[in-house]
Amino acid sequence: MKIRAATMTSRLLSILLLLFVSPVPASADREAAADEEPHPDPNEEDYSGMVYVGRMDENGRRVGFDMDNGIKYIFGTSFDETHKSIAESSLAHAHYGPDVEHDIADRSRGKTREQVLHEQRIGQLDLSQGPKPFGWFEEHPLDGGAVPPRVVRVEPFFIDIAPVTNKEYGKFVRATYYETEAEKFGWSFVLSSFLPNASSLETAEVDPEAEDWVATDKAYWRNPEGPGTSYKYRENHPVVHVSHRDAAEYCKWVGKRLPGEREWEAAARAGHYGPNNRTLFVWGEEQTISVAKEYANLWGEGSFPWENRAEDGWRGTSPVKSFKPNPFGLYDMTGNVWEWMRGGKHKSRIVRGASYVDSLDGSFNHAATLGARATLHGTSTTGNVGFRCVKSPRRRVEHHWIYENELDSGSQLVLEDADGNRQFPQYKQPPQLIGDEDDEFDEEDYDPTKPRPDERRGKKKVVKPRTLTSDEL
Repeated sequence: MKIRAATMTSRLLSILLLLFVSPVPASADREAAADEEPHPDPNEEDYSGMVYVGRMDENGRRVGFDMDNGIKYIFGTSFDETHKSIAESSLAHAHYGPDVEHDIADRSRGKTREQVLHEQRIGQLDLSQGPKPFGWFEEHPLDGGAVPPRVVRVEPFFIDIAPVTNKEYGKFVRATYYETEAEKFGWSFVLSSFLPNASSLETAEVDPEAEDWVATDKAYWRNPEGPGTSYKYRENHPVVHVSHRDAAEYCKWVGKRLPGEREWEAAARAGHYGPNNRTLFVWGEEQTISVAKEYANLWGEGSFPWENRAEDGWRGTSPVKSFKPNPFGLYDMTGNVWEWMRGGKHKSRIVRGASYVDSLDGSFNHAATLGARATLHGTSTTGNVGFRCVKSPRRRVEHHWIYENELDSGSQLVLEDADGNRQFPQYKQPPQLIGDEDDEFDEEDYDPTKPRPDERRGKKKVVKPRTLTSDEL
């Protein structure tokens, strides 16, 4: 039987379209992974001034990347009691069956790997309250934490034991000649009771959403309360008057990054991850100044913003490591300064941890719980917002097999409409097959032990992209 070349051209083109989007079987991925180098041992990796947060074995050693070594915990506000109804089994890390090598937690036996992955990616959708816009975040009125609390998972990471100080930030500025956004704009927000000249309040511009914060000319990290003030003698205090970008640029300079808020809360809760040991504050449940003053720099019992009795020894920021650390050895995870997180939107960047202007019970400003959360414009700079950095552990470079077109070894994006019709985008055209009326393909000469010319496709080993599923961005 003879097949005309024009027909073959159409047929080949349709097959080529499929080649660009045809997935390689999972067995091929396992074949590619079989030749990989072993994962670096996380126990052999440490950084000065940082603490490792990840899953540990029964001997206190870090679990390697050949297993599920992330942390699962209950994320969200500390005031919502619904976290007590979350079953401990939902935090389990056990593995089972043929899916052990894929590091899928044993959340529900009998489900396939694809079903478990699907639940991890989209969670359980609650449509009882109607649809919500993209990025919707329901906050608790006292501490701003997520409502309701829910189980989340984070990969292991290293985190700074304390916020970045004025001294450390000064090294960055001198080395790079960096100019903060407060310097570029020419002003920053200062607490009204901290202004050197109280008479300036009569004509000062204030934050419409927080009238106790005054827009002060020439206030920035070196002049925290404006002209005539200095960061000298406060070199070990957290750097303030830095925007989200200012913080991210410093982290990049030191080879780190800003933490995700789920990472930050996992570090702040320091092992108190389940429904039975989850606490309201870093020190436990006791809601008294006499206990809190040992662990956090908060406003205290005085009337905000003019009366600060300094029960904890400080009216403004305090030197890092002045208070007791949490069980992981991390300082100032509650109070002193809010800390910038990665993610969010430019007009609504996330800060965590509360600051020296916050209260225990939320009677003014935010309640300084482990779930304390707020959002600020990305360019906001104030006297109570700083940051710390995190770093991801080293991991091996993983590869997998992909099919490639023998005529074009480059990858190609293919678009598919609602009817299943696939098209190449305009910016890159597929190879055009020029038909010849005299060209023929004789199926009688076809050897079934070898691939047909129109079925021939190559396979190549490429770096496997590392995809994170997160709603932090």
